[in-house]
Amino acid sequence: TLFPYTTLFRSEAQKSIDFRDPHTFALQKRLSVPQCGGVDHADFAPDGSYMIVTCEFVGKLVKVDLRNHTLLGILPLDKGAMPQDIKIAPDGKVWYVADMMRNGVYTLDGDNFKITGFIPTGKAAHGLFISRDSKLMYISNRGEGSISTMDLATGQLIKKWYIPGGGSPDMGGLNVD
Repeated sequence: TLFPYTTLFRSEAQKSIDFRDPHTFALQKRLSVPQCGGVDHADFAPDGSYMIVTCEFVGKLVKVDLRNHTLLGILPLDKGAMPQDIKIAPDGKVWYVADMMRNGVYTLDGDNFKITGFIPTGKAAHGLFISRDSKLMYISNRGEGSISTMDLATGQLIKKWYIPGGGSPDMGGLNVD
């Protein structure tokens, strides 16, 4: 079943989330989320019932009911937090939220909407990428030009490599190999 297409790119400045028809992209509803400055990245529950969205400029997460297009909750993070990318683990049990100011990744229980831990990964953690085989997660650390690798089965960091000559890795993707 297709659930409504959600747009965040236009909504960041408007502090809103747009729900669109997945076939025509016609606007169905605009959900105002004034508590969420910097509506940024989102990921979806395995059953499509809700999504969690990062609020980059105010250090919060919001949980949104995708069937009714309503706000389910607001979760403030630590003081000074700046959440960026968010991904749910392939098994659907753990959510990960990169935080540029905390230099790592929060772990989250999405169903109960509670932070369960924090993993330091590197300066200015930003992007999260799941490997094609769903065994690893790569975390881009913009502030130090590095990529951390996490074993998703254990939740442990297993490797970090630095980009030769520096750099500021951001968002992206992985090719097949």
